[in-house]
Amino acid sequence: MIQLGLIGDNIRRSKSPLLHRLAGELCGLDVRYEPLIPADLGLDFDAAFARCAESGYRGINVTYPYKEQVFARLAIGDAQTRSVAACNTVLFGEGAPQGFNTDCTGFAAAFRANFSNSAPGRVAMAGAGGVGKAIAFALAGLGAEELAIFDPDRRKGEALAAALRQSANLPVRLALSVQEAMDGAAGLVNSTPLGMVGHPGSAFPTDTLKSARWAFDAVYTPVETEFLIAARATGLSILSGYELFFHQGVDAFRIFTGVEVDQPALRAALLRPEPAFAHSA
Repeated sequence: MIQLGLIGDNIRRSKSPLLHRLAGELCGLDVRYEPLIPADLGLDFDAAFARCAESGYRGINVTYPYKEQVFARLAIGDAQTRSVAACNTVLFGEGAPQGFNTDCTGFAAAFRANFSNSAPGRVAMAGAGGVGKAIAFALAGLGAEELAIFDPDRRKGEALAAALRQSANLPVRLALSVQEAMDGAAGLVNSTPLGMVGHPGSAFPTDTLKSARWAFDAVYTPVETEFLIAARATGLSILSGYELFFHQGVDAFRIFTGVEVDQPALRAALLRPEPAFAHSA
């Protein structure tokens, strides 16, 4: 039996448990995957993480708002994840837990799968937290021309810009507003919680979308966010947070198990009505 889990604050509607259980079934593996909300466990993040490390978990995913906090606890094997300085996938075993960022690899895979050989062009990004960092480095690898970042916490934007200038060949500018970031942008990226269940709204004003070519929302619960609905209605090409969820999940499953799941079969299984066990944890 392979015990996995997800640590985060707003994860009651996450489909990560279902994805990993179904991937396990398709690969002939007994996978158990638990959502772990620190407040519900009566623990802080550090204590919840320690419980997983000490109680036989093979690995965990880490989501908002802990992707940066977990980084210092992990051994990091690749330069890109060190540059991002945030992790969403942790593998336990001998020695220190190993950290990975499948948001970065997952976004790159989702972009290529949905937009074929198109380049991102100039991109405006709202939010410079853990998932924003991963997407920014993925955009650099995809050949983006420029990244304009807006975050109300200017220190986060400055830290991300400094990391990109040091480690990635990507021109970066910090914007004082999301409207300023959008000036001349072909792509719009929401890396904030806005649009998530419990966080209504959109980071991008609806009346300013028409000059862009494509839009991505890191939020996937719900898949149809206010931002993406407005972007689609304006004529933009859409990349949903579900695509990031799917591809980062496939990458994480490979890290946890060493097995490559059949992606079309997994997509089809995820579209079927959820079995009763999906609601058990």
